[in-house]
Amino acid sequence: MRLVDGLDALRELDLAAVYGEQATNAHSVVAVGVFDGVHLGHHRLLHQLLEMASALDGMPTVVTFANHPDQVLRGEAPPLICSVPHRLRLLRRAGVQRLVLLRFEARLMNLTAREFAEELLVGRLRTRGLLLGYDSALGKDREGTPERFAELGGELGFSVETGEPFLLDGKPVSSTAIRAAIAQGDLMTARRYLGRFPGALGEVVHGDARGRTLGYPTANVALQIGALPPNGVYAVEAVVDGQTFGAVANLGTRPTFDQSGQNRRLEVHLLDFDGDLYDRELEVSFRQLLRPERRFTDPEDLKAQIARDVDAARACLTA
Repeated sequence: MRLVDGLDALRELDLAAVYGEQATNAHSVVAVGVFDGVHLGHHRLLHQLLEMASALDGMPTVVTFANHPDQVLRGEAPPLICSVPHRLRLLRRAGVQRLVLLRFEARLMNLTAREFAEELLVGRLRTRGLLLGYDSALGKDREGTPERFAELGGELGFSVETGEPFLLDGKPVSSTAIRAAIAQGDLMTARRYLGRFPGALGEVVHGDARGRTLGYPTANVALQIGALPPNGVYAVEAVVDGQTFGAVANLGTRPTFDQSGQNRRLEVHLLDFDGDLYDRELEVSFRQLLRPERRFTDPEDLKAQIARDVDAARACLTA
């Protein structure tokens, strides 16, 4: 997957010089949006994008944002469901072949719909098709509605389609509902809306090695911005370098060793894994809460409980 990182990099992009004038990769079919969470509604839009790209002989391309536009436009934005690196990974997994990651800033916000279309869509991405959400409004004064881009597309030579909302139980799948379900620990509802279990992505960093001394080495995952379920011990699946492992994870403040209650951590013990995970990315999917987090006064009691947690995680993940 090709990543174009930032407005300056996009303005320097020359697809024809890189791929050749007639190559499929030298043309784009573009969807624009935040795509926070990459939920089922987004997947429907992305499936439509792939169909458009095939029909128009262009590379499926997503233009997304490193910061939520509402933070600039309204002064506040909802918290993200998943971090930007996690979002990019999920978009790539969904079949997106080129990603343009922009920071929503004054330079971008003040582009008119025509400037956005002429300079970025046609001039840089050589766009043959544009896919927008049904409620999209891009550019200065939010004039870039699907109707306005359809006019511009007719003039500049690209087609425009509009995606429809994805309905469950008669209601559109929304990031707000997903965020609430995760916060409440309702993993099954979150899974229903996301099309996968909620999770997190982070780099494995050095910890205090207490898990190893107890016989259960853990990967300490550096948490990034994103929605997480309540503290507790979970059966999870962990992906590292494309391989998936069953695992048990503790999400919380480790009250046995740190009674301040301030330092929230994610520690993951991979089942049937032997190796060094430091400085590697670990993607974790929360499958089921096994028990609340609690304090142990005796390390042997904690070790015995971890053994029970491992057995419970195995049972959950093989059911």
